[in-house]
Amino acid sequence: MLSILLPVYNFDVRPLVNKLHEQLSTTGVTYEIICLDDASDSSFTSMNKAIEDVEGITYSISEINHGRVATRQFLAEKAKYNWLLFLDADVMPKSEHFIRTYLEILNQDFQAVYGGFAYYEDVPVEDQRLRWNYGRSKEQVSAKHRNQKPYKITISANLLIQKDIFKQLNTQIDQKGYGYDNYFASLLKQHQVKVMHIDNEVYHLGLESNATYLNKVEEAIQNLLNLDKSGAIAQNENSLLNAYHKIRSMKLNGLCAFLFDRFNTKIKRNLLSAKPSIRLLQFYKLGYICYLDLNS
Repeated sequence: MLSILLPVYNFDVRPLVNKLHEQLSTTGVTYEIICLDDASDSSFTSMNKAIEDVEGITYSISEINHGRVATRQFLAEKAKYNWLLFLDADVMPKSEHFIRTYLEILNQDFQAVYGGFAYYEDVPVEDQRLRWNYGRSKEQVSAKHRNQKPYKITISANLLIQKDIFKQLNTQIDQKGYGYDNYFASLLKQHQVKVMHIDNEVYHLGLESNATYLNKVEEAIQNLLNLDKSGAIAQNENSLLNAYHKIRSMKLNGLCAFLFDRFNTKIKRNLLSAKPSIRLLQFYKLGYICYLDLNS
């Protein structure tokens, strides 16, 4: 038995729902698909209401925007079954056996399973290349590699997890914003949740503009620094946070912040261009967290 939970915001979820329904209908498994729209624009809610006509699917709309963390909690509370499959609305299963692959591992000795992320090879329009380049460079990673450090590359846009585990941990995240996958992974590690990674990817379709994505990166770094300062994310495998701690221990954070302040405009010009450098993005992140730390 499986509850598939889809938080939706300003995206056409119909193709994903139809694909999931198509695959589920061949398995014989008892299932439900619950879509919760987080107060999208009316143009999206109008088109997405069509999925209510599909058997086994419920679609509801929040009156106000609650954010991703709260929306996922609402979905988990509504779910009838013990296994939850969280999928973001802007993804599409890579394999025609996507659902069956997850069903085959339900009885194994794991409490959370990450399927992974993938990106199409076709180069997107110029204004979406920062997100695409970063995804292909840092997120599109094999399960063999991810399982070496199971709490490091954790993308909850494709996550199978036991309901009691999710509800216990997700309620500890009381902030609204972007970039809390690292915090959730830290909680998984802290509570010694058995995590497995498999090659059962979804394609990421909802590529943001370069500027929008860079704004989200900055927001995620602000949230990460706040969590670090509060001691909430003590156990983590986050590369940025570990690099920041190392630089600070060497008393080089001031230099890093100075270089960021001096060159961030030029770096940003590259990141917003048609040929963004992921190495520059990584430096931008490190410089930004050092700059925030010294100027907050």
